[in-house]
Amino acid sequence: MSVPRPVPDRRAEADRFDLRKVHPVLRFGSASDRYAAWIDQVYPRDVWAGEVTTRKKSVGGQAFEERLLPVASVEDYFLHFGVLEIDFTYYRPLVEATGKPSPQLFTLEHYSDAAPPNARFLLKAPQQYVARRLRRKVDGRWAYVENPDYLDPKGFTDQFLVPAQKKLGVKLAGVILEQSYERAAESPDPDEFVAEWDRFIAEVPNDAAYHLEVRSSHLLSPAYLEWLANRDLGFCFSHWQWLPPIIDQWRLVNERFTSGSGEAVLRLVQPRDMDYAESWRRAYPFDGPAAGLSDTRDANRMIDEATALMYQAVEAGVVLNVVGNNRAWGNTPDLCRTLAHRFLDFAERKGA
Repeated sequence: MSVPRPVPDRRAEADRFDLRKVHPVLRFGSASDRYAAWIDQVYPRDVWAGEVTTRKKSVGGQAFEERLLPVASVEDYFLHFGVLEIDFTYYRPLVEATGKPSPQLFTLEHYSDAAPPNARFLLKAPQQYVARRLRRKVDGRWAYVENPDYLDPKGFTDQFLVPAQKKLGVKLAGVILEQSYERAAESPDPDEFVAEWDRFIAEVPNDAAYHLEVRSSHLLSPAYLEWLANRDLGFCFSHWQWLPPIIDQWRLVNERFTSGSGEAVLRLVQPRDMDYAESWRRAYPFDGPAAGLSDTRDANRMIDEATALMYQAVEAGVVLNVVGNNRAWGNTPDLCRTLAHRFLDFAERKGA
């Protein structure tokens, strides 16, 4: 592992939104990447200003216009960040049940081709295999229905994991298995939850780094957390609506990183006690820190606790993938820059 460079040099780079060398074990990144609002922060205006496309998006019943860059802009993204979380794989597998490639597979191939050799990607596993229920239209109305493919190891392997490994190779840093929120009355008891996931993990390939994000806090039982460690699976730390604070999550895992891959994931998704639509609305248009997100007590606590977790990763020699989201702050580049400076404040005192 390389020795950290002088703090003033790292600060100067962070001020330019270059977060690649804050510390050798800290890998900053974003959930999604093609935001035209990041021009002049991450994307050079003279290259990308003329490449912006727009699309309509409805969030919480309100209409917005998204301004996006082409996939090729990922080359400039990786001049600032070390990792990118891909979430379009969550909504559809890479290969259809018929064996036909899905549009997601072609998009992932474009990302891989445009990204530099040292790029690293975290992919979200398709909800088709990790969600107990799926939102579908039934008799013309939206409803959550039982998912027949839930925890299907063969579908997961053949239609997602193997195609992803073939397209990304060493660029695949890990797979995020996001368990959708379930009310206690609608989910199995914690022991059965562990048992069903254990059956799944036992049958999928063990040559990928899996990081589980369980969003139902009642399922974060001692048995589940011990199972993660025994299986060398990563506990995905997450700052999200209905999860405990990051520091409490750290205590739940007995102050250790559970993945056998030597890496861990911290996702800063959105404020605690705020839903997707409200956080998205406040963050829009994603061009800077947003009132009601970055200036709150919750945001201050998020920064403090994320910095503390970064220090724990440094102490343990574990690579921590710190993945920001516009919805947590208003603008991911500024969120990561803020985290970098807070960590470097600590580094000046501790020599990290």
